[in-house]
Amino acid sequence: MQAADPGERRPRREPPVSLLTITREWGRIGCVGFGGPPAHIAMLRALCVDRRGWIRAQDFEDGIAATNLLPGPASTQLAIWCAWRLRGARGALVGGACFIVPGLIVILALSAVFLAARPPLWIAGAAAGAGAAVPGVALNAAIGLAPASWRRAGAARSVRARWVCYLLAGGLAAAVIGPFLVLVLAACGLLEMLTRNPPRLRPGPRGWLLPMLAGPAAASGGLLSLAWVAFKVGALSYGGGFVIIPLMQHDAVHTYHWTTSSQFLSAVALGQVTPGPVVQTVAVVGYAAAGVGGGLLASLVAFAPSFAFVLIGGPRFDRLRGNASVASFLTGAGPAAIGAIAGAAIPLALALSHPWQAGVLALVAVWLVGLRRGVVTAIAGAGALGVIAVLAGA
Repeated sequence: MQAADPGERRPRREPPVSLLTITREWGRIGCVGFGGPPAHIAMLRALCVDRRGWIRAQDFEDGIAATNLLPGPASTQLAIWCAWRLRGARGALVGGACFIVPGLIVILALSAVFLAARPPLWIAGAAAGAGAAVPGVALNAAIGLAPASWRRAGAARSVRARWVCYLLAGGLAAAVIGPFLVLVLAACGLLEMLTRNPPRLRPGPRGWLLPMLAGPAAASGGLLSLAWVAFKVGALSYGGGFVIIPLMQHDAVHTYHWTTSSQFLSAVALGQVTPGPVVQTVAVVGYAAAGVGGGLLASLVAFAPSFAFVLIGGPRFDRLRGNASVASFLTGAGPAAIGAIAGAAIPLALALSHPWQAGVLALVAVWLVGLRRGVVTAIAGAGALGVIAVLAGA
């Protein structure tokens, strides 16, 4: 009997996706990825699942669930994870960089314009108008995150009572004690973890948070301080990109005086209207602190944890999703982060310096919360109103 051809016995393996393809496709998403995490996830799914069939739909959904369990920018981690699935560590590094760099270039260029010592009058008006929209954008982000977190907590009355307490604790911390917000987020997560898993008194998978909280003492100024602030943004921001606002605001404005309150509002607005992850806001703060080099350093430090989480934890994502301690921690830290996002709207609104900005903020709130329209159009429209206001002498 004639032996069967080996090619008939074994299914043909698909050739690996080239790094050039990853560079092109992830770079394209990085260039046109306006609209924040929902847009990024939709683009990645359309590319990897629907058009190319590189990743199965169920695996992609599992990737979303796993990256949502991690601190830091979830859509950036998903982009890194998808590239990691296709070409391992090299794919993750190339794909992640191509996803991040286009928006970084844009936001650094805009920083040079908006943070200039004497910007043109219309630029100053656009910055003031866009900044006036930021408290409304933060409140809208919190409202959008709350329902899923509420459902995740469960139906038990005691669990929902704790959820409300965590929400209020995060909001109060962001509004009153901004620099200690990380402590509050960690405390809420650990309290829920110990409440749901009382026999496990040893530190859970997030126990490494507490030693890091001593880090601010090591930073007294300069690039070390900037690196610490950026690291907090990348490694300790639970609940989405907007958690970076209360994490950064006190440090950038009050502790190190890198920006004024109005400049910080402009930084947050720029992070919203540029493509790529919202965490790019940290590059604006870095630029204000130390020019282009500071912006690059802040971005590198802020995104490094996302690469580390995927490269180290990618093979273990299935176990991470099933870990009861991780789920419990996020059940507590999640509502605290949402409360922090909403609470951040208070100091942000108090930072507005012109009476007309209150009117712009009210219009943005109606646009976002009442009419449920897009963030990019809200900030662009607010910037246009700001230009009109300053040119009219308001």
